[in-house]
Amino acid sequence: MSGGAEDSRLPVGFAGEVATALGAEEADAFLTRVGLALPDLTAALTGLYGDRAGDVLARGLRTALAAAAERPAPLRRIDRRREIDPGWFQSPGVQGYVCYVDRFCGTLRELPARLDHLQDLGTTYLHLMPLLRPREGENDGGYAVADYRAVDPRLGTMADLEAVAAALHGRGMSLCIDLVLNHTAREHPWARGWLAGDPAYAGFYTAYPDRAEPDAWDATIPEVFPDRAPGSFTWVPEALGGAGGWVWTTFWPYQWDLDYANPEVALAVLGEITWLANRGVDVFRMDAVPFMWKRRGTDCQNQPEAHLLLQVLHALTRLAAPGVVFKAEAIVAPDDLVRYLGAHERERPECELAYHNQLMVLLWSSLATGDVRLARQSLGGMRPIPRTTTWCTYVRGHDDIGWAVTDTDAAAVGLDGFAHRRFLNDFYAGRFPGSFARGALFQENEATGDARISGTTASLCGVEAALEAGDDAALDAAVRRFVLLHAVAYGFGGIPLLFSGDELAQRNDAGYLADPELAPDNRWMHRPPLDWAAAARAADPATVEGRVCAALRELGAARRSLPSLTGDVGAEPLDAGSDAVLVWRRRHPRHGTFVGVANVAAGPASVDADTVTGLGTFTQVHGSDGVLPVADGRVVVPGHGFAWYAEG
Repeated sequence: MSGGAEDSRLPVGFAGEVATALGAEEADAFLTRVGLALPDLTAALTGLYGDRAGDVLARGLRTALAAAAERPAPLRRIDRRREIDPGWFQSPGVQGYVCYVDRFCGTLRELPARLDHLQDLGTTYLHLMPLLRPREGENDGGYAVADYRAVDPRLGTMADLEAVAAALHGRGMSLCIDLVLNHTAREHPWARGWLAGDPAYAGFYTAYPDRAEPDAWDATIPEVFPDRAPGSFTWVPEALGGAGGWVWTTFWPYQWDLDYANPEVALAVLGEITWLANRGVDVFRMDAVPFMWKRRGTDCQNQPEAHLLLQVLHALTRLAAPGVVFKAEAIVAPDDLVRYLGAHERERPECELAYHNQLMVLLWSSLATGDVRLARQSLGGMRPIPRTTTWCTYVRGHDDIGWAVTDTDAAAVGLDGFAHRRFLNDFYAGRFPGSFARGALFQENEATGDARISGTTASLCGVEAALEAGDDAALDAAVRRFVLLHAVAYGFGGIPLLFSGDELAQRNDAGYLADPELAPDNRWMHRPPLDWAAAARAADPATVEGRVCAALRELGAARRSLPSLTGDVGAEPLDAGSDAVLVWRRRHPRHGTFVGVANVAAGPASVDADTVTGLGTFTQVHGSDGVLPVADGRVVVPGHGFAWYAEG
């Protein structure tokens, strides 16, 4: 766009504004980005706001321009590197770690002194769980944000967060934080202004004077927290000029849904994103994105306009901060999930990253049954994602495990979906005969049998039970299960994420019960404070911590050595002749083929050697038990063992 006539879709004189704000060289780069983004931007804005699209585009461009002009020089240098290498986040060298600041080290000010621990693990991507200033009191674990431009004072200040970002960048690490998009706390200035009738915030939220409209909406909207927060609306006496009204609150009564049908909301949120990007945030975990648009007669999730909104926010953010990427927090059905990565009929840049929830669920399912048929069926049926995106793979996160196993997939392998989900809950709650797990049911509904599971990785794998029993053989088996699961997460492609404490095999923590705010939510059992005494023991290979930490370091090192694990291709599950062994293949057009094998059963199993080794041309590059033997044309995989093979 820098060399010809100004595009008629741009505000009059915009190129001159850009040159004045940025100078000739930066202006040229900015306008080039604008030219690339305009087709997608204009289409998305028109789909959202019709004849208002032109005005919204002009204001969005000026918001991005102002942010670009204010962007600090060190961040611009990172931008330049990432524009040259747009797939930087797909590198096998990118490896994640997820933690709560207070539970990891206390405060943001203390965090830079703990980065050696993360670097030793191979971490290059640090996700700090909710840290923007929440409302006081109950706040959904930090997801009820009262101020996007301030940090929770218990953790530090925004200046402290900027210092953390700078320390991370100095070590080649990137910073990810949560951005809550669907709602704000009722105490947020936008919500207070809306309640007060300030015209600047008119239409930011939705309220109805009586139950007629809420009842019509609730008829098709599933409840998120039916036991403690039924329905999707909350009576607020101060709403509607003091007459009172039912405010839209999908989650908790103190979390008020933003109304993105009002373009002022989208522009305001864009301003917050670009402001935070200029503080040094590299990755935004876009929270609760499926809920961002409402349509009568639907479940108000995964609506087409939610995708258009993400496309607009993504395009405008990257005009100002082209090194920033989005990660979708969307725990939805696989076909819905891939759309947040831009996998529509026509691909559209939307989010670069998404959580591979399906892989996580199927790993735990396979471990409980010793059978991978369900995993092969479900993973094999997933739609491919754009090559400009990748998955975040993980064994355990901060949340509960919901058994996202469809009845269709279960039936395809001879299972009853409801019965299987119930079995998994019983197994990981430790109440199924022979279970090694020590988890707990979360949000159990006795009427329907629905529930989810809480528990740390180590406790769900049997480490806790083995240590309590003083059973060395059981402990060996538990550690093998633990390493096996991570071998799949590290070798599946994308960015493997390690949840804080898992590197030390920390067990369930009952300490949360002493805190009245946390006690009702048993998910805090798998969010333990990092045990730094245990971290010191990790140097001793005779300890559980040492065994697990060493195995994770080895997985990371092996992964970094394999360009075929670059995250721009998908993983394909294979049937190699054993229902106990998960086999997956990644065919990279530039770096060759990778094959992984993981035996989820306790005893040895064998798979077809030609399928695994590429007719003998692939070399085993990593594994749990040395080079695996081949007998009668089959590779023998020990119980809970794994191996990685790569084309030379």
